[in-house]
Amino acid sequence: MNLAREAIELLGQVARILWFEGTKHGMRDREWMALRFLFRANRFSRTPSALASYVGTTRGTASFIIGELERLGYVERTRSSKDKRSVMLSVTQQGKKFLARDPVNGLVDAFAVLDDDSKLRFRDTLRQVLDQADAAEQRHHTDICKRCIFLREDRTASENKSTVEFTCRLFRAPIAEAEIELLCTSFEHHRQ
Repeated sequence: MNLAREAIELLGQVARILWFEGTKHGMRDREWMALRFLFRANRFSRTPSALASYVGTTRGTASFIIGELERLGYVERTRSSKDKRSVMLSVTQQGKKFLARDPVNGLVDAFAVLDDDSKLRFRDTLRQVLDQADAAEQRHHTDICKRCIFLREDRTASENKSTVEFTCRLFRAPIAEAEIELLCTSFEHHRQ
């Protein structure tokens, strides 16, 4: 059998865990996907438009998903102080607790037993496949700020200590070091 095709077929079987019929713990697959994303997204990507892009749906469907997550008490909306038309989405404490019931936790546990080298190789292989598919389709996938072409890192050294400051060149905004590990829908990887 063709090894590439076999790997994709296995990936398809894994995808069935992510996208399922009906509900699990009272939520549909896209609602789980949205809650997961909003929990891991940076502040630039916790918007209805970014969520629609990530989930691969229309803004109307994303609004429906957000409304359902709000109704359940897992997500809250906050109006932007800079632009009253903009909304920031945040996962509530109740939503963070509910993520312990996430159907993908079984997959996470299955990967957790792998040694660190295997986990890194698997992650990096998936990223490489996504990068190649994105180049062929002329699109961008979501990934962490740390890998993004728009991240600028400025190091300064004084007598006793050195500091690192991060800036997103796309949004022209500072980024805290903890944020560089979060997901961004405006991600663009370094082309080689």
